[in-house]
Amino acid sequence: MTSDPIPTVAFPDGTHVPALGQGTWNMGDDPRRRADEVRALQTGLDLGLTLLDTAEMYGDGNSEELVGEAIRGRRDEVFLVSKVLPGHATRRGTVDACHASLRRLGTDRLDLYLLHWRGRVPLAETVEALEGLRQSGEIRAWGVSNFDPGDLRELAGVPGGEHVAANQVLYNLTRRGIEFDLLPEAQARGLPVMAYSPVEQGRLLGNAALRAVSARHGVPELQVALAWVLRQPGVIAIPKSGRAAHVRENRAALDLRLTEQDLRDLDAAFPPPRRPQALEML
Repeated sequence: MTSDPIPTVAFPDGTHVPALGQGTWNMGDDPRRRADEVRALQTGLDLGLTLLDTAEMYGDGNSEELVGEAIRGRRDEVFLVSKVLPGHATRRGTVDACHASLRRLGTDRLDLYLLHWRGRVPLAETVEALEGLRQSGEIRAWGVSNFDPGDLRELAGVPGGEHVAANQVLYNLTRRGIEFDLLPEAQARGLPVMAYSPVEQGRLLGNAALRAVSARHGVPELQVALAWVLRQPGVIAIPKSGRAAHVRENRAALDLRLTEQDLRDLDAAFPPPRRPQALEML
């Protein structure tokens, strides 16, 4: 079976990235799994899943070191994303945190650097630091994570805030709140949404409707759940997988076309939002 070409999502600067990337939350902590995790990430690169997402928080840098090992000799193939903790997001702390991430990753640049969530540091101060890193070439673009519509409106009023390139948020069948306001607003302005935990860390397994749709197509349930997230324009899904076989299953989700009946059945089991909801986080 020949796989379809991987769809892409455009960033505001015109850069296109695969709609399906690879997350690394909880990867890099167990030395016994390291070889498998490196192999999984490299398998993803071989399959065209070249967006890799990590963060200084993940394993206190262990994830970044793992990613650095996986991309050694292949840096130019990768769209590399990392994040700064809000407690580090001061004018000086952002720069120091970025430099530490670059060292762990073994690279001289990040393609996208995100503020992991809102903290006590004024947004204007963080944006000033991010803009400095962008202008120096140490990051190509910056964005945010776990920002709700109000946060994004506040960001828009900050000098340089118009350069925000993405918002990474929790989105899956059981976490649909962003569909009411955040996602339509992002799509309207061409701001990519990066969906973390797009299969709810596997907790979706066993739902009757999901099981019925997967049986209809003859594919695993989690593949259906991932294809459901990927159906949205402007959304980049970043599932985590520490096994090469699982990465191949994730890639196959791009070739799955859910029918209108599938979507109706899933809507009945996982109702879309009818009113604004507080942004959920994990």
